[in-house]
Amino acid sequence: MEITRVGSQPSDKGPEDWFTGTVRIDPLFSLKALTRAAGNSVTFEPNARTAWHTHPLGQTLIISSGCGWVQQEGGPIEEVRPGDVIWFPPGVKHWHGSTPTTAMTHIAIQEALEGKMVNWLEKVSEEQYRR
Repeated sequence: MEITRVGSQPSDKGPEDWFTGTVRIDPLFSLKALTRAAGNSVTFEPNARTAWHTHPLGQTLIISSGCGWVQQEGGPIEEVRPGDVIWFPPGVKHWHGSTPTTAMTHIAIQEALEGKMVNWLEKVSEEQYRR
């Protein structure tokens, strides 16, 4: 058994190449021998979001606080709230983040395929975000 105590892993700022706005990433669990899954708690301040991206084995989001938006390519922007669980299938281009006025925190869980968990793409434009 392993217990990771809250506060034992430092928070990190979301890299500007992958995010727009102020984003904080708090690691929850990382890849270990014989496992493929990793998870983070990610907080998006108002008007913050990921870039478009895909995951080779999909991604699960669990909304833990606030109000946010998620969108897969070609679909509508969907509002999400605490308790909502979102599944993006493998290879589906998508983004997620806060609304323009409300912060949002989610737990993001994804698995690695041959050591890769995410494929970052172009940033979500203001026009795409404000639709």
